Amino acid sequence: MKTAIVCDWITGWGGAERVVLAVHKMYPSAPIFTSQYDSKKIDWFKDADVRTGWLNRFPKVLKKILPFFRSWYFSHLDLSDYDLVISITGAEAKAVRRKEGATHVCYLHAPTQYYWGLYDDYMKDPGFGKLNFLMRFALKISVGRMRKLDYKYAQRPDVLVVNSEYIREETKKYYQRESVVVAPPVNYDFFADKSKTVPHKRSGFVSTGRQVSWKRFDLAVKSCVQLSDKLTLIGDGPEHKRLMSLAGDHGNVEFILKTDDEGIKQALSSAKGFIFPSREPFGIAAVEALACGTPVVAFSKGGSRDFIKDKKNGVLFEKQTEKALTEALEKFKQIRFNSGAVAKSAEKFSEKNFMKKFEKVIKDATNK
Repeated sequence: MKTAIVCDWITGWGGAERVVLAVHKMYPSAPIFTSQYDSKKIDWFKDADVRTGWLNRFPKVLKKILPFFRSWYFSHLDLSDYDLVISITGAEAKAVRRKEGATHVCYLHAPTQYYWGLYDDYMKDPGFGKLNFLMRFALKISVGRMRKLDYKYAQRPDVLVVNSEYIREETKKYYQRESVVVAPPVNYDFFADKSKTVPHKRSGFVSTGRQVSWKRFDLAVKSCVQLSDKLTLIGDGPEHKRLMSLAGDHGNVEFILKTDDEGIKQALSSAKGFIFPSREPFGIAAVEALACGTPVVAFSKGGSRDFIKDKKNGVLFEKQTEKALTEALEKFKQIRFNSGAVAKSAEKFSEKNFMKKFEKVIKDATNK
């Protein structure tokens, strides 16, 4: 079948891009349609046929405030040549239309979060600094109409595939649709490979990711400062200066703005625990830590329940508060984890398993 891959944007190297890359490996000749992409800055898709349109002329920083234009762009894409359309989206790419008789399979990261599950969080902090007041106003006056459009577009795919049981429930709640759970691909072979890892004693905690308010890295900083535990934060974002201020001059919090996968692997393999305080659709970064044999302290709401077994490969805490996380860290220190068993718990989330499960969903859908 002639296949097209569609995704919201390719502007970095996160979980969404990893799913796109895995699907590209499954269908290497399929073009990838997206709203924004800069081949000079991102080389992971250098062998792919990535196609953009007029939206790509807008700066990357504007991608957050272009949902209406992206909706129009994707809903007007001409995909009449394709028998199979695979959309990979947490925003507007699901709006694409397929020709009569074709199949549209959508891998849904989450119902569009700034309209639904995280709307209140975005209203508190849209992530635009001094322009937050303007973004709050724009979102508030447009959210009603955009929710209706988003719901309408969510009905277009023939099959919805989601990344966790949590998102399956959210999809049913907001879109009134059933879905199939297929966990996203994790580079398990790379992170579980100990051949280049020098034996060492583990110490301190680590956390990685884009530093935005809803990920709640502030809880990790406050708890580790309170307990005088070492914490390494890898990443950057709008919250970076605030997190540095919270860390103060205590000296136990280290900030690493940017590193490569090898650097992340070394940091994960050196830590005694990974702190995962956010409510995520899934949590690839946390599973990467597990693959390194590093147990995870995770907020129990969200995708974490799909891969964390309390007291087996980590510790779950029920409330997204400093007190709850601090108590979880103290509980964590009393448990002796088996690093081999922790690493083994991540194996089922490998890229190989993702491809196998996703391919079965596509075959079932096209057969129907």
